[in-house]
Amino acid sequence: MTHTPDPNSPGPDSPERAQADFTRSLSYGDYLHLDTLLSAHQPLTGAHDEHLFIAVHHVSEVWLHLINVELRAAMRALEAGVVDAPLKGLTRVVRALEQLTQAWEVLKTMTPADYLQFRGAFGAASGFQSANYRTMEFLLGNRHAALLRPHAHRPDLHAPLSADFHAPSLYDLALRLLAERGLPIPDEVLHRDRTRPPTPHPEVLAAWLTVYRDPERSWDLYELAEKLLDVEDNFRRWRYNHLTTVERTIGFKTGSGGTSGAGYLRRALETVLFPELWQVRTEL
Repeated sequence: MTHTPDPNSPGPDSPERAQADFTRSLSYGDYLHLDTLLSAHQPLTGAHDEHLFIAVHHVSEVWLHLINVELRAAMRALEAGVVDAPLKGLTRVVRALEQLTQAWEVLKTMTPADYLQFRGAFGAASGFQSANYRTMEFLLGNRHAALLRPHAHRPDLHAPLSADFHAPSLYDLALRLLAERGLPIPDEVLHRDRTRPPTPHPEVLAAWLTVYRDPERSWDLYELAEKLLDVEDNFRRWRYNHLTTVERTIGFKTGSGGTSGAGYLRRALETVLFPELWQVRTEL
């Protein structure tokens, strides 16, 4: 006897097959706490583009948080002498930085006139005060005591930031790994003042040159060096796109957080996180 399918029965690919009862299980919105997430989107004015401004910054904070999670995981592995896991984590950091860079492209659809409709509403609030961004900077080694001050009013933020400010950076741990592998990293570098940004050192450059001149002998260290450079390269691109976004939106006006705005961002582009990894190209 031939079975004739019921034309009114939903097929295996029909949306009617999807689960629809969530009285006893998590739904998509429940799992992601979307009510809480979207309730944080609260414009202060009726300006249409304020929605865009808030959305881009919310999304950017989520990416920054993920970057910090991945940086910490990579740093724990490096501290334990492991290289493979950090390579994967740092690749994820690079991809997240690419998303952050692209977020500025969305914000650039806002014109100066659009921005001025709500600019005065948020007062001195500024991305300069982002604890997620500051954490990323500290983990990557860009440290200045003044950068802690905007968080003094929040002990819950200031305490972990201060801990990161005094702890070894990602690059510090990479150099420590080189020393553990027998490369001559001087004690003055291994025990440097971690509250200061890194400065180029000829013996560190010599150690990296050893790795780069014979990559097959220390392939994992060579890969680590290139991945660190990927991170800094994409960090610079994100900062540059931030600068051009600010310049086309407010020109050279003072930033909302009290910095010089575009001038401050342009100077920040001069920061070098892993100096010897850039110098090694010239010396090869």
